[in-house]
Order: sequence, then C-alpha cells, then structure tokens
Amino acid sequence: MKAKVRDVGNVRILDLEGKITIGSGDVELRQQIEDSVGAGFTSILLNFKGISHIDSSGIGELVGCYTTISRRGGKMKLLNLTQKITDILHVTQLITVFDVYDSEQDALASFKA
Repeated sequence: MKAKVRDVGNVRILDLEGKITIGSGDVELRQQIEDSVGAGFTSILLNFKGISHIDSSGIGELVGCYTTISRRGGKMKLLNLTQKITDILHVTQLITVFDVYDSEQDALASFKA
C-alpha cells in the first residue's frame, strides 16, 4: 500500500493505493496514521479510491486507527469505498462505526460541522 498525503486546512487526507492486507499495507496504514497524529492532525480522511483489496487484518487495522484517533479527541472518516469494502463493513457491522462519504467536498465539510 502507498499513501499520498495532502492537507486541506486542518484535515489530513491520505490517498491510499494498493492493498491493505496482512503484511502488505496494514503496517503502512498504522504508520501513516501515527505520523499524522504526531504532526498534530486529529481530523483524518482516508481516501480508498485506489484500494483494490482489504482483508481481516486491514479491517482490524482500520478499527485500531479509528480508536487511536478517537482517544485523542479526533475523527477519522472514509471516502470512496468500493462496493466490496462497503459490503465487508456491512457484514462486520462496522459501517455503523465509520462515517463514509462518496464526495471529498462533503467529507471535508463534515469535519467542520
């Protein structure tokens, strides 16, 4: 997994590409989140447009990152989920945990609300 980092105001956007699977992406995702929080960002938007696959390890890492950010009073939101990832979140009932958006503009506006 690769991540391109963009900052829009006080929101850090991580444009993700590749796979978030055990040994390939899960560690990178955690590192990106820790780096972002360490840099003072508590509003983080994960753009899944370039993610082709996520496994249970990747889902676990998403939950761990969400918890890390929440404990610091921040918010992590998801953008551009594929249908397959959306289905996984429904099956695991995690869709109720994450705020999910199809539009970057709507996602950014939600951090201000």
